[in-house]
Amino acid sequence: MNKPQNKPQRWQKAGRRDSGPEELLRKREPFCVAACNRFLHRSAFHDHLWVLRDREGAVEALLLHSNRSFFPVFRDLSNIPIPHFLNRLIRNNPIHAVQGLWEDALVLENIIGDFGIYPIESIDYDLMALDREPPADSFNAGPPGLVIRRPESKDMAKLLPLQAAYEQEEVLPYGAVFNPASSRAALEHILSREHILCAELDGRMIAKVNTSAESFTRCQIGGVYVHPDYRGRGIAARICAELVRSILPTGRGVSLFVKKRNSAARSVYRRIGFEILSDYRISYY
Repeated sequence: MNKPQNKPQRWQKAGRRDSGPEELLRKREPFCVAACNRFLHRSAFHDHLWVLRDREGAVEALLLHSNRSFFPVFRDLSNIPIPHFLNRLIRNNPIHAVQGLWEDALVLENIIGDFGIYPIESIDYDLMALDREPPADSFNAGPPGLVIRRPESKDMAKLLPLQAAYEQEEVLPYGAVFNPASSRAALEHILSREHILCAELDGRMIAKVNTSAESFTRCQIGGVYVHPDYRGRGIAARICAELVRSILPTGRGVSLFVKKRNSAARSVYRRIGFEILSDYRISYY
């Protein structure tokens, strides 16, 4: 019996001039900004991209491997053929994470589990998006005297404690050891290449927010951190709203993902207009 015409056949390595992966990523962009960002900045030597095609050659799913992390984009397919090449790749290059829509990530986790490799921690998120300016009252949030501005390189020393605290509180997986040098390098990258704002009150730097990825038509917000002594005063809502307002004139929408267990942050994002698109998941190995 012939297979249905719309079923994918097998995984194939994608060439750099192959237009199929970009077409699929553009179609799914609001749901996979991080994957789009890695696709746009992938290295010919260290990154790998595989695709599933139907009988007519159209790409129906893809799997991106970048910096020891996997980004699956295949949610609409009910039966993904097992990518057996993963076994050798993972044995030679220890996996760091799987990241994507909840169903995509879980399917890939199960496949990797068949090779005897399991995550040490899995975190579920709400994937959210905003394509219009936040409500006017968002820009009045926060205590009197709050100053929101773009930091400069000379602000590095003031920003480093916030960046380090953010990474230790929100980023590092279970059992990971904080690396000050890596944290500083990450902040240097943010200052030179990303949208970033900081908040000051009475001369003290107390909060920061930045973008962490950029796709074809969207920016992804990350790095949102308010010093514990100043939380619950509307500072996160204000600084995030200001960053969104600075991005929208570039013609890009804004995305983010927030931990489901972080009810305070989820409330902040809803307050400034973000809406939930889907469930998201990152599993660390």
